[in-house]
Amino acid sequence: VLGSAKMILESDEHPWQLIDNVCSPGGTTIEGVTSLQADGFEAAVHNAVDKALDKDKKL
Repeated sequence: VLGSAKMILESDEHPWQLIDNVCSPGGTTIEGVTSLQADGFEAAVHNAVDKALDKDKKL
């Protein structure tokens, strides 16, 4: 995850373009990414960040 975050921060490309660049069609990495999407990983991360920011504002 750290490596992925670093790549996103250091790149001018959209994160989905980076995913397309490293995933082979029908390969293992895209299978994992698809599974994370289906299980709501992105929404869970967004919600966690939103909650942390809301709490920070209240402190």
